[in-house]
Amino acid sequence: MILKTYYKTKDYCKVKFSFKPDSAETVQIRGLNSDWQKSVGMTRKKDGTFAVEVTLPKDSTHQFKYLVNEKDWLNEPQADSQEPNEFGGSNSVLVL
Repeated sequence: MILKTYYKTKDYCKVKFSFKPDSAETVQIRGLNSDWQKSVGMTRKKDGTFAVEVTLPKDSTHQFKYLVNEKDWLNEPQADSQEPNEFGGSNSVLVL
């Protein structure tokens, strides 16, 4: 799940990511701000959901994927769209 919070007087948007994959020990987000090397770690909640809140620039588009257990790449089912990637799969797309 993605929850976007816009501020009238700010040039950024707060974005809350919430994701609950099966059998996950760790979940990271890769690709935000076009940076596929730097990961954003998500915190595990009691119900098994992983969540994190990040600040991203308004009027921007971000491709990303979740990296689960440091080996499985998964897309966000509620992303704004999906975009084909160079590996024959697709990336989630976030539009702000």
